[in-house]
Order: sequence, then structure tokens, then C-alpha cells
Amino acid sequence: QVELVESGGGLVQPGGSLRLSCAASGQIFSIPVMAWYRQTPRKERELVAGITSNGSINYADSMKGRFTISRDNAKNTVYLQMNSLKPEDTAVYYCNAQIVTRIGRPLFTYWGQGTQVTVSS
Repeated sequence: QVELVESGGGLVQPGGSLRLSCAASGQIFSIPVMAWYRQTPRKERELVAGITSNGSINYADSMKGRFTISRDNAKNTVYLQMNSLKPEDTAVYYCNAQIVTRIGRPLFTYWGQGTQVTVSS
């Protein structure tokens, strides 16, 4: 019954900005890790950024200095602020979360449906 819903994608010019949001809902005990991935037809799905429940963050090298990941634990929501966007950032961006649905149960990985980001003049 867990669902991840992304929003905030769209068309933006090179150098512009977008902020993506992903909200998790359903039966949730904890979400140790939330992350963003992206995928194009030419490339396999790749990690963009990840963040743990205590605020530990990692970014893919190509995104460092341009993208910022954050989360609101009270809302079970993760954000991705994307600045200085480049045409090569064009992709479908997917929300990912490792979620414990009930205390004592193992983690499972959940995926959102994806949101399209297009960077073009």
C-alpha cells in the first residue's frame, strides 16, 4: 500500500531551474533512504542523489554543485532542487525509497512513476 508520487517536472531552458518533489504515502514505519534517479533511452538508470533519514547526502559527480537534495521527514517527502540545467540533464527522473512498512519487517525498495524533465531552447 506504499505509493511514491513525483511532481515538478517540465520544460526548461538551459541554465534554468526546476524543483522536483516526491511524497510517500501508505503504511510507513520509517524511510531510511530516499533518492532520485534518472533514465534516458540511451542510458541505464543512474543515481542522481540520495539522502538518509538523519541527513547524510551523496551526489553523483556530474550533479555536484548544481543539484540539491533535501527531505521533510514529517511529510515523508524528498525534494530535488536542480539549477544550471543542461540539455544532457534531460531524462525521466524517478523517486526511490527504501521503506520499512512495519516495525521488525525488512526494508523494501519502492519506485515512483517518474516525471519528465526536458532542458531545451
